[in-house]
Amino acid sequence: MDPNHYRFQGVWRLAAPASAVYAALEDVQGYPLWWPEIREVRQAGQDAGEVVVRALLPYRLVIHLEATLRDPGTGVLEAAMRGDLNGWSRFTVTPDRPNGPDGPGSAGCRVLFEEDTRPGKPLLRRLALPLHPLFRANHAVMMRRGRRGLAAYLASGGPGGAGAGPGGSGGAGTDAQEAANR
Repeated sequence: MDPNHYRFQGVWRLAAPASAVYAALEDVQGYPLWWPEIREVRQAGQDAGEVVVRALLPYRLVIHLEATLRDPGTGVLEAAMRGDLNGWSRFTVTPDRPNGPDGPGSAGCRVLFEEDTRPGKPLLRRLALPLHPLFRANHAVMMRRGRRGLAAYLASGGPGGAGAGPGGSGGAGTDAQEAANR
């Protein structure tokens, strides 16, 4: 196993229409409004920018993102990453039930997150072997807080959000589901 290679996969279940979730995820500039670990976003072109990330561990990452795929029809958003992390990440948003009571995609959705990355920051590469489990745990916390933040943001009517989803809650999904995705 290469301690400098990370593959992450997780599933978020949200009680919001897939189209609203896709719109929120596509709006990278808005991430700091709902994702606590995304501290800053700097636009660097129509399909590119930098995000500054800091989770629980005492370091920050500056990652240049460039959109490589945006397909609302399939719900796929993919970006190439370089800088303190190098690789790619992808969100795939799909309706839980294609035809909910309020129309197509209204019954909630499933978000598949995938990432394949290697640290570009020299210190992270040097610490990869002894701290690999901590880096993975740090990522898991960031993703859990991202799901919770997005659910609350959409429930409050954030851009693309339709207010609370079915049942009055913006966030379906459990910590047990998230734990299974680590």
